[in-house]
Amino acid sequence: MHTFERRITVEWGDCDEAGIVFYPNYFYWFDCTYQAWLRQLGLSQRVLRQEHGTVTPLVDVGAQFRAPVSYDQDILVRVGVGQWLERRFKLDYEVFNTDGRLVATGHEWRAWARVLPEGRLKGEPIAEDFRLCLQGVAGK
Repeated sequence: MHTFERRITVEWGDCDEAGIVFYPNYFYWFDCTYQAWLRQLGLSQRVLRQEHGTVTPLVDVGAQFRAPVSYDQDILVRVGVGQWLERRFKLDYEVFNTDGRLVATGHEWRAWARVLPEGRLKGEPIAEDFRLCLQGVAGK
């Protein structure tokens, strides 16, 4: 599986009163890592909308927290596509601390959706060039 990695330093504001990362921040970091991956591939959400008329909205998300992470620690977030369906794909995430210990795992299911003129979204089959790009087979 082709993957993308991003390093993040945990900030004071990322933590709760116990001094550990407040869990919604993991979901924010998942999304930021996916968006950074797209930008690295030349496929930001703006490019997808301009070239394909589509976006990749989030339709389901989940995580498991295995060990606490606290302020001023560096983490590594790794993402790859774990499953492709006709109109959806699953992103699998792993989060490691600086010692290489797995501290969290997660997933996002995203749809491939056309933006209609009135602003609504309509699911449609994933563009093959997008699929190949995320698989590391072709670049933009």
